[in-house]
Amino acid sequence: MGVVNVTPDSFSDGGRWFDTTAAVKHGLDLVGEGADLVDVGGESTRPGASRVDESEELRRVVPVVRGLASEGVTVSVDTMRARVAEQAVAAGAVLVNDVSGGLADPDMVPVVAAAGVPFVVMHWRGFSESMNSRAVYGDVVAEVVEELRARMDAVVTGGVAAERIVIDPGLGFAKDAGHDLSLIARLDALHDLGRPLLVAASRKRFLGHVLAGAGAAPPPARERDAATAAISALSARAGAWAVRVHEVRATADAVRVARAVEGAA
Repeated sequence: MGVVNVTPDSFSDGGRWFDTTAAVKHGLDLVGEGADLVDVGGESTRPGASRVDESEELRRVVPVVRGLASEGVTVSVDTMRARVAEQAVAAGAVLVNDVSGGLADPDMVPVVAAAGVPFVVMHWRGFSESMNSRAVYGDVVAEVVEELRARMDAVVTGGVAAERIVIDPGLGFAKDAGHDLSLIARLDALHDLGRPLLVAASRKRFLGHVLAGAGAAPPPARERDAATAAISALSARAGAWAVRVHEVRATADAVRVARAVEGAA
């Protein structure tokens, strides 16, 4: 899953693809590098980010979705708003990726159910402004699994078919670096939920902390792609359905190697 951020303020590449034409070209480039799916988002969810209003999110996202879909690209929409999801699906998106798992907008689950598209349910404890304060766990793996299970049950009760749900542990969302690493180390526990697993680690803070070491400043987000590819290979070996990344070629190569090693075992 290649990322196209149509935002001025995303932590990794804010502003680079803010223009519709540039965003569509970038999405096509990601497909050329090996992306199977392009995830288009118009609202930054980095820690501390303020929300964009709905009309602006629609203005950013829908033309890019339409442009990519018209080129035959398989497109997902990254949004917490039901109306954005609905219009993006109408424009050609085939999957809704909601980092709140349907909690941010009460209309999201009914809209996804009516659309009949796959739905990514991520582990989420609150909006970006306050999520760092919610990173409190006794056993992060067990708690994330149980909270995801409860959210899946609610989404199914709301009308989304269970077989259309994809789960995401929400790396970096109400989690510190230690929590993220624990979840990566125990991806097998998430398979107990019985649904495909999306891992979205690309360029995130915990990778910066790992690369920097104790007491040093983390490298900039765009210098974390090799580390992202390492997580992608580990995720592939752990049976992930997809990884969501900004730089596709390195991850595609890493996953290809992981598959080759599996095949030789």
